[in-house]
Amino acid sequence: MKQYDIIIVGAGAGGVFLSYELARLNVDASVLVLERGGRLEERICPIKAGATQTCVKCNPCHIMNGYGGAGTLSDGKYNITTQFGGDLHNYVGTDTAMELMEYVDEVLCSMGGADARLYSTASSNLKTECLKNDLHLLEAKVRHLGTDRNMRILSRMFDAVDDRIEMAFHTTIVDVEQTEDGFIVITDDGRKYACRSLVMATGRSGSKWIAQICDKMGIGQEKNRVDIGVRVELPAEVFKHITDDVYESKIVYKTDKYNDMVRTFCMNPYGEVVSENTNGIVTVNGHSYADPALQTENTNFALLVSNRFTDPFRDSNEYGESIARLSNMLGGGVLLQRFGDLVKGRRSSDRRMQKCFTRPTLKATPGDLSLVIPKRQLDSIIEMIYALDKIAPGTANEDTLLYGVEVKFYNSRVEVDEHLETKIPGLYALGDGSGVTHSLSQASASGVWVARTLAEIYGTK
Repeated sequence: MKQYDIIIVGAGAGGVFLSYELARLNVDASVLVLERGGRLEERICPIKAGATQTCVKCNPCHIMNGYGGAGTLSDGKYNITTQFGGDLHNYVGTDTAMELMEYVDEVLCSMGGADARLYSTASSNLKTECLKNDLHLLEAKVRHLGTDRNMRILSRMFDAVDDRIEMAFHTTIVDVEQTEDGFIVITDDGRKYACRSLVMATGRSGSKWIAQICDKMGIGQEKNRVDIGVRVELPAEVFKHITDDVYESKIVYKTDKYNDMVRTFCMNPYGEVVSENTNGIVTVNGHSYADPALQTENTNFALLVSNRFTDPFRDSNEYGESIARLSNMLGGGVLLQRFGDLVKGRRSSDRRMQKCFTRPTLKATPGDLSLVIPKRQLDSIIEMIYALDKIAPGTANEDTLLYGVEVKFYNSRVEVDEHLETKIPGLYALGDGSGVTHSLSQASASGVWVARTLAEIYGTK
């Protein structure tokens, strides 16, 4: 059994920046990163490669797992803000959280992201227009790297630590045992690794695993929300005046009918809609590219309705999964419907899609989202689309496309202190896997924060 000082479970955004900062600080500790997915060059989705037009449910999903985590093949948006994207500031302080995210941005720029534009919503005219129409624009600085540039940056970050940090890919952890000296990590093929400090950085796809470890060790967890909605796709010209100015607009709306909160999420100008596999369930997401040659004629974004539950029901993620399973059952994966068909109470068919002026970027099954998404959430989404139509005329056009379902699973918030350490000494939980963060910027920042904490414990060479 190999012995290490530090083991990091997960090579997503948090794990990548944790290992990078440990290497940069030259921490006097042996470090091992264990990742369920593959190396960067192995992360090829069969759909993207042209081998198939539908999700074949790779295990694990190449979009969700592997070096860089779910953020690797995303459009690489880093939102520098504490207004959304997680609650890291509640643990380390607002000033420190912002400083950490600014540092993450500096690293990304030094690795090849300097030519990516930094947008800001702070002083845009959009904020005024939103307020006039009962919409609320959240403030943030946004660095958009694009999927292509994001991959190059991660490759350089891997090269920067490759000779100092040991990594093992295609490695699934099934259990963790606490010992007098630390922890023993056990893989699905029976291998065991021992360490003094263990960092759980599995991201959202590892939510169930983290919950199991916390339950086993008596670590408190606070159930989080689940966001359910659709991915909207429309001609890029409709949102051009917004995306050219601020790129990523996080707009929140409180519905008249139910008083529910609906928000835009993950806006991808000139991007494409993609499917992704989370624990065997196919949901939908969006990507965009920096290279004009890879861009499309459409813009896509999510509309999400937040759902929180009270006693006796506590498993919000299971609720989201059940809705996604229903979509998979009816459509064999992702369902697609024209907005005009939805409001008229009819399903989209192949015949109707052939007459659609908006060309879909993802091959999905035409159908009826009202058979999948609960009425309350669907009513709220429709109301939000009409609200957005006031600031971006054309949003409520008949040929606006809705893909379903999009589900954002949030891990239960693990009980940690200001160092992101659990009540078990030496056991840390960070990034989206901890439920503390919900974004690339904050997950990456949490990795930097824990690395600096470990540097104080182990010292530097």
